[in-house]
Amino acid sequence: MIRKYIYLVAVALCLFSCTSGTKGTELKVLQLNMWHGTTTVPNGFKGLTSIILQTDADVVLLCEMQNNKENPLIKRLTDTLNTENKVYYGAHLGHSTAILSKYPLKNETMPFKLENNSSPITKAMIEVNGKNIVCYSAHLDYTHYECYMPRGYSGTTWKQLDAPVTDAEFILESNRISYRDEAIRAFITDAAKEREQGNLVLLGGDFNEPSHLDWQADTKDLWDHNGVVINWDCSVLLQNAGYKDTFREKYASAVTHPGFTFPSANPAVPVSKLAWAPKADERDRIDFIYYYPDSNISLESISLVGPSQTILRGVQSENETKDNFIEPASVWPTDHKGNLAVFKVF
Repeated sequence: MIRKYIYLVAVALCLFSCTSGTKGTELKVLQLNMWHGTTTVPNGFKGLTSIILQTDADVVLLCEMQNNKENPLIKRLTDTLNTENKVYYGAHLGHSTAILSKYPLKNETMPFKLENNSSPITKAMIEVNGKNIVCYSAHLDYTHYECYMPRGYSGTTWKQLDAPVTDAEFILESNRISYRDEAIRAFITDAAKEREQGNLVLLGGDFNEPSHLDWQADTKDLWDHNGVVINWDCSVLLQNAGYKDTFREKYASAVTHPGFTFPSANPAVPVSKLAWAPKADERDRIDFIYYYPDSNISLESISLVGPSQTILRGVQSENETKDNFIEPASVWPTDHKGNLAVFKVF
């Protein structure tokens, strides 16, 4: 009888140990464009710290930092969050991208420089549950934003055209004058080296380019796409390299869940500052979180972060989609919506 009891206890302990080991560690990743370092929105810095605290993000991938040498924004952030008893780590590299993390940052660098002398991506490693995760925060070239062409606007001058441009190949050729595709190719090369070492990889940021997943036959007659089906380079490159778009992993339909991130409604500023193509439906999903699939990481959920209201033809309107939003409890600091992805790391 005693031996049977000991055996049952041993089995129970083994099952508990095995089960608890498979639960993994939750990792919440917030991605956000800060619109000129939160300076455009009154009390924008307060709004930024508020949304970080509200989401309780473990990693924050930031862009459009607008750092200044005397008072780096990343230091202001870590200092302010510390007063709220939240310890975050961040390093100031003097560029428009940064990474904020509850986990100590290892080897924070700008991994490459492009031909136009820009360094659009910041890279840093963290350790979670004994696994190395290499995080990349991106802010890609904003010029030649040619998803405006089918909508009857120039993505170079942002002026209205005589007519929409619907030649997909011409649009892509014009779009490629930017340095976005070069940045993504450089990322893929750099990240491949990290994966060869067994490290997990996350990428998030403002790409200033839509996803090809949102511009296919099912959306060609929506949102002023004017019949255009187009395979935007950055998302195609990432997909072909094996990366997963977190939003489309959970919400496959671009019709019911378009996931628009730009322009975002923002009641704290005039709509004229938010709409660049005020006579068109310019809404698009240009802010992303990607990850490389691995048995040591799983995507649990993804939400849009920001006001649910939208900007449609130069007017603030109510959301008509099925998208899920984390509404800010305070001032919204930007003209973009962000993303909050929740992962499990095993």
